[in-house]
Amino acid sequence: MDHHLTIGVVGVGHLGSLHAKMLAEIDDVTLAGVFDTNTTKAESVATEFGTKACSTYAELVGSVDALTVATTTSTHFEVARTALVQGKHVFIEKPITQTTAEADELNRLAKEKGVLIQVGHIERFNAAVLALEKYTIDPLFVESHRLAQFNPRGTDVAVVLDLMIHDIDIILSFVKSPVVRIEANGVAVVSDSVDIANARIQFENGCVANVTASRISQRKMRKMRLFQKDAYLSIDFSEKQAEVFRLVGDDEPRAKGAMMLGQIDSAKHKRNIVYELPKVDDVNALKYELELFAKAIRTNTPPPVTGEDGRRALEVAHIIMGKISQQTLRM
Repeated sequence: MDHHLTIGVVGVGHLGSLHAKMLAEIDDVTLAGVFDTNTTKAESVATEFGTKACSTYAELVGSVDALTVATTTSTHFEVARTALVQGKHVFIEKPITQTTAEADELNRLAKEKGVLIQVGHIERFNAAVLALEKYTIDPLFVESHRLAQFNPRGTDVAVVLDLMIHDIDIILSFVKSPVVRIEANGVAVVSDSVDIANARIQFENGCVANVTASRISQRKMRKMRLFQKDAYLSIDFSEKQAEVFRLVGDDEPRAKGAMMLGQIDSAKHKRNIVYELPKVDDVNALKYELELFAKAIRTNTPPPVTGEDGRRALEVAHIIMGKISQQTLRM
């Protein structure tokens, strides 16, 4: 499929309008229309980015090759299903759906119709994460903190689905091993759903991830630290910066500008402790993930974040929320 792709956006609230803006800028993609139950919003976004506001969702689906779904999570399933049934490729914002059963059904449909689902786990395309692509990542211990300041607006969804799911997805993409055990705690402080949560995820290969998310913190923080044999890597999602400390032999390659921090003589041979700041090319993560979606459709290859990936992150998030609600019931 090497023709010009037509893509529509359904749901043009804050995030959906950004989707429309990016799609309008991407070469070889035409933003073919938008739809929102709020017609005023749809019309203003359509005017701004030179496309049409469809009067019905059916009209939008009928006029495009693919759709990006940026509606509220509770509607993802119905909206995406309608498109998949008609053989349209779908990009769905995270979390993929409300339940894993819904995610399974969408993935099954996509397979049956021979179309792609990509899930908008945008932190995979954070410049700091991309900067680590040339390293072998095989963590044994992961620690992550995603802390947001209190915002009276977005509290209709538990912090696990809102914030922690970003880190869950990244950790699952780094640790190539099944999850065997999850423990979690959390508490609702200012809203009716959990505002701060901590989970400990254990993997079959022995890796443990300790993940904290909060939306009532005083200062923002979005950091992940990965510890593995011979290396320590840190990712700062807010600052878009990665740092790597690792042990290398005299003859092993190292990044340009790497700093030597000393030597270790423990084993049979000497190892150097090297500090590297991998070069981070600034990238617009949203635009990049949408470009990769278009590329996956064109080349008929799996997208970087598949529907199965989205389902796995959702499943872990649900287990964490289940553990937290068991714990709250006991209190």
